[in-house]
Amino acid sequence: MAMAIDRRSSYSRAAITLHWLIALAVIGQFLGIQYAEGLSREDPAMATVYMIHKSTGLTILALTLIRLFIRLRRGFIPLPQHMAGWEIVLARGTHVAFYALLLLMPLSGWIFGISADRGLDWYGIFPVPALPAGGLADAAHQFHELGAWALVILFVLHVLGALKHQFLDRDDVLARMLPAARRR
Repeated sequence: MAMAIDRRSSYSRAAITLHWLIALAVIGQFLGIQYAEGLSREDPAMATVYMIHKSTGLTILALTLIRLFIRLRRGFIPLPQHMAGWEIVLARGTHVAFYALLLLMPLSGWIFGISADRGLDWYGIFPVPALPAGGLADAAHQFHELGAWALVILFVLHVLGALKHQFLDRDDVLARMLPAARRR
């Protein structure tokens, strides 16, 4: 049975599209870098994988900035009234942490991964300038690696929360972000 959605409390088409594009790109980033770690340094595919990883990271940064702009402009969607205070804090905290990591991960990658000696042409189309790293390159690299695992943890929490809402609470929280459900 299809669940009715209150349009006033659903996300816009743009927000839904950006949510899923960013989610797929982040999953692709994680899987791609896991693949790259299995390659030898001499493998010619290594350079291609890293070019795609860096280009996709910058794409995630741009998409996240657009998504954040939409979010700040429209505000937070009201959460179901049945949610306990700790659930609201966890939900909002997870979203804020996602935004922070989706901004900081590409920036940290840009700081350490794109430099004068390791340039980047975004998907082979146009050059991306290096960010002035100063002495931050090593710290940015360490943050980038730890941040990837933080994103995995947030992703798992996010999916578990969505499943809880769908199957235990039986509310419309998951349906708000599903493109097919939004049309009903």
